[in-house]
Amino acid sequence: MATGSAPIELAALTLILALIGGLMPILSRIKEDRDILRRITGVASGILLASAILVVIPEGFDLAMGDHDEGSHEEEASHQEEESGHQEEEGLEGLIIGGAILAGFMMMLILEGSGIGHAVHEEHHDHHGEHGHEHVHHSDSPWVIVLGLSLHSAADGLAIGSAAAGSSEAVTAIVALAVLIHKVPAAFSLGVFSAHERSERNETIRDVVLFSIATPVMIIVSFYALEGLDEHLIALAMLFAGGTFLYVATVDTLPDIHNPETGREAMLNVLMGVVIMVTILFGADAAGLIEHGH
Repeated sequence: MATGSAPIELAALTLILALIGGLMPILSRIKEDRDILRRITGVASGILLASAILVVIPEGFDLAMGDHDEGSHEEEASHQEEESGHQEEEGLEGLIIGGAILAGFMMMLILEGSGIGHAVHEEHHDHHGEHGHEHVHHSDSPWVIVLGLSLHSAADGLAIGSAAAGSSEAVTAIVALAVLIHKVPAAFSLGVFSAHERSERNETIRDVVLFSIATPVMIIVSFYALEGLDEHLIALAMLFAGGTFLYVATVDTLPDIHNPETGREAMLNVLMGVVIMVTILFGADAAGLIEHGH
């Protein structure tokens, strides 16, 4: 289990990196290089995707099913007449586990389908090949979009906070690593978007700060809300966060994947991110840092 100070340190780190990424295009002379941004986003998405499928979701599943492992030998001897009822219970748990992942995925889908948050994806994908001064037209208020992105950011905090409340420090660190790597290009994109939409630089800075504090605040809130609760509740929070990871990782790269000019490069970038995360996981496992079972 993570120590009480670990989430605070991770929260501070996510805040610093998000602020650096978001303020870089606003306060410096660094111009947006869409090729580099697209490449970094692709690699970060691969890392986030591998983290969801190889760490967050299995860890949540393990927590959700943990009680079934204990005493299984005793139950086998006396359980035959209850077997059909037990199978129904397992089926229900399977639906709940899958439902938590689906709920996280669908929440992000509903947010973006409602026009909240999609603008930043368009902002750094659709500029390629445009004629200079125009940018993507946004019918929604910038505040609505920034609020939606801050909810995305809060989902990242839920993933780290729930992992810290229910998993080993190594697992928490791996989940945090995936979030941190993805956070910088996401914050950079927001900074570029807000600079285009806002008339004053102070408003742009305020947008970036709101986005940046959402993850650390949610890390602390979710950790202390979930710490000491039943492992099944922590598992559901992790699985929900895993569903949001799946959505964000795929949606960040789908526009480039579907584009014949960038599809191959985007695919290779995502594969590179997956390979990086798999290598990290194998290294952590070989070093005995990842504890299996609870």
